Amino acid sequence: MPLWLSVSIAIIVGILVIRIGTGILLMIRQPLPPPPPPGELRKVKITYRCSVCYAEVRITMAPEEDPKPPSHCENEMDLIAPVDHD
Repeated sequence: MPLWLSVSIAIIVGILVIRIGTGILLMIRQPLPPPPPPGELRKVKITYRCSVCYAEVRITMAPEEDPKPPSHCENEMDLIAPVDHD
């Protein structure tokens, strides 16, 4: 392979790496969006289990970040997964 072709390919690959790296850094640099207004649904990931019948419920959307546990078999369900706000 001629030297000029190797140098050209190296320059093109270098430019691509720099552009991709710059793009990734610019995406990371953007601030998080503001939280939604009160009353609007938020994304949550919480799993509850009934201590009587072992039924499980996963809550994925709620009007607040820490929703009240649901009731099942006339008891409040137990939290089994950690609260993970997305």
